[in-house]
Amino acid sequence: MAAVPAQLPDEFGPGPTDDSVLSYFLKNPDINSPRQGFEELTNEVVLLCQLRHPNVIRLIGYCIDEGEGCLVYEFMVNGNLRQHILICGTDHDPLPWKQRLAICIGVARGLHYLHTGLKHTIIHRAVKMDNILLDEKWEAKLAGFGLSKMGPPSLSKALIRVESQVRGTLGYLDPEYLRTGELTDKSDVFSFGVVLFELLCGRNALEHLEDEYCLLIDRVNKCKQEGTINEIIDPYLMGKIAPECFKIYFDIAISCVRNKGEDRPAMGEVELILEHALQLQESADAAREEGEYDYPIDELTCSDSPIGMYRDNRFASLTDSDTTEFSYND
Repeated sequence: MAAVPAQLPDEFGPGPTDDSVLSYFLKNPDINSPRQGFEELTNEVVLLCQLRHPNVIRLIGYCIDEGEGCLVYEFMVNGNLRQHILICGTDHDPLPWKQRLAICIGVARGLHYLHTGLKHTIIHRAVKMDNILLDEKWEAKLAGFGLSKMGPPSLSKALIRVESQVRGTLGYLDPEYLRTGELTDKSDVFSFGVVLFELLCGRNALEHLEDEYCLLIDRVNKCKQEGTINEIIDPYLMGKIAPECFKIYFDIAISCVRNKGEDRPAMGEVELILEHALQLQESADAAREEGEYDYPIDELTCSDSPIGMYRDNRFASLTDSDTTEFSYND
């Protein structure tokens, strides 16, 4: 760790990729920063040292010395999910639908592990595309554990109560958590539901349209009510999603973003349904005549279940600097 160059990027930098050494990337946060302070750094280290799962980023080492901190992770050669959905350039196409589904399943497995696979539930609290990293095989790895909370025993239904400060990223925040300060595993489910819609629509969770900000789930709800759901789907995916797969995927995404946490599914259920959706897509693809025709767009239908909306005036006067991380005191 003493050999780490002095001029590292603020966030992530690739390590050596020579076969003779372990590939890694570095996170070099400012521990004096209000957004990535000492508490978040140590929280991430403590939690990641306890986690072992194929869909959770592996911490290789860390150093905290004289007001500086450095975390070393396994190297994620394909970067984060946002790069391949929202920041695609001319050098490569957006991710195909089945690959998006496989990534969703990996994230769902990682969250299921955090919620039920340990002695105590761990609430990730920052599920978003930026914190979903992709390795050389495009396997998803959850990262960004600085805000995560260790909760009650995993079989308990008790709540984690956050009485002084709600923190998270706008567009992904559970409206029930935002309203009550009660953080549960279902807060992660809500955020994951937003990611599901981002992957389907190819849009940001929170967009700046004209003079106001618009939540993606509100746009989805509007199109759903008006029967124009095709208008919100990523154009790159049109004609490539089997109708039976679309219905299952859309319905589980809707169930994840319901207003009340108790009405949302557990991540284990979400994982199984997404696996079934992928199976349906693969079966439909195999049944087509070598993929020579597109799936009918007018058959993409969904259920009539209502979805969650913020209905919160804290979004009324946002500025560009407010739209990444959000916190407020009661």
